[in-house]
Amino acid sequence: MNILIKQAKIINKQSEFHEKVFDILIEGGIITAIKKSVSPKGNVKVIEGNDLHVSLGWVDMQSAACDPGFEHKETLETLVKSAAAGGFTSVCVHNYNQPALDNKAQIEYIVNKTQNKIVDVLPFGTITVEGKGKDLSEMFDMKSAGALAFSDYKHALKDAGMVMRALQYSANINSFIITHCDDESISHGGNINEGEISVMLGLKGIPALAEELMLQRNLAILEYAGGKMHIPTVSTKASVDLIKKAKANGLNVTCGVAAINLLLDETVLKEFDSNYKVNPPLRTKKDVQALRNAVESGVIDVIVSDHLPQDVESKELEFDLADFGIINLQTAFSCALQGMGEETISAIVEAFTTKPRDILGLNALEIKENAEANLTLFSLNEETVLNEKTNFSKSRNTPFLNQALKGKVIGVVNGWKSYFN
Repeated sequence: MNILIKQAKIINKQSEFHEKVFDILIEGGIITAIKKSVSPKGNVKVIEGNDLHVSLGWVDMQSAACDPGFEHKETLETLVKSAAAGGFTSVCVHNYNQPALDNKAQIEYIVNKTQNKIVDVLPFGTITVEGKGKDLSEMFDMKSAGALAFSDYKHALKDAGMVMRALQYSANINSFIITHCDDESISHGGNINEGEISVMLGLKGIPALAEELMLQRNLAILEYAGGKMHIPTVSTKASVDLIKKAKANGLNVTCGVAAINLLLDETVLKEFDSNYKVNPPLRTKKDVQALRNAVESGVIDVIVSDHLPQDVESKELEFDLADFGIINLQTAFSCALQGMGEETISAIVEAFTTKPRDILGLNALEIKENAEANLTLFSLNEETVLNEKTNFSKSRNTPFLNQALKGKVIGVVNGWKSYFN
């Protein structure tokens, strides 16, 4: 299907068209014209609106597919639908599976089952066997099968020697590791950020120190061992400061932030709603502002959905018994936009597009004539309302159900495939 995007403001810092309004004609999956005005000819779908914006296709570097093993929470098919509706043309899948994504066969399962979908599904293999932190996984085999990097997801590597060996081995195969920072000997049993709110609610806290101490250790190992490390979700001001210093010292480190941590702080937990129970937890207002500033300045490289589906039995419990996680593929953009504001849209888009692609080593994309179309269309002024009808995930663990959020995804184009909300 040929597509004509009418009068859209292009957001792409690397493009000569940045912040300019143009018509974009897509024929056979290729951008064939970018002009002030293009007249539709023949069978063409016209996309237009008063506040239409277009960028390169968004990439989410942190999602859980739950397939295979937990298909009652999510499947690869519902993950793809949710991602497309949320504006993503690529989504990275971490290990939240049974069996684990720790061998060639499991990586091939993800790759083969998601071929020719509207969203490119990019699997991460585990760093260790079954993601349990004991023995190094078969990284070379998994990379050959399509694994872009290696991550034990929310399980932090306790063994410092394992971090060192993983860095060295992944570097040898031209890859990198993604490691969650949480010293579980400090955070063990915690539910929310440690502070006044946790004391007031009588809930065990997760100290900021648990993240910061583990981050400091991992950065020290990176400095010693070399290689490349990505920290998937930082949540405190001190963590931002550590990353900034490490980058200034020339370490090959990048980091991300969960979109919800850009919008909300710990005060929303006063109602004991387990849908706000996330890992890393919602922190203080001071931390939230530091995270926003770090995205805008580029210290934080990427914004992630941190999409983690959970069924009713895992969430509708006493707060301290409920599992961590929210579904957020369809609301990640709105979280970031509402938290950071329209004036930061260029930084938000970069954190969804060029920066994750650079980190992952994906082919660079461009918005120009004769380039393959890989685009996300969105509005800053319209609102997103996620409800039972529009939610494409199999799970509903979100605090945003039936709540209007700023910004709306209009659709995505990925080559000859397209989807519009």
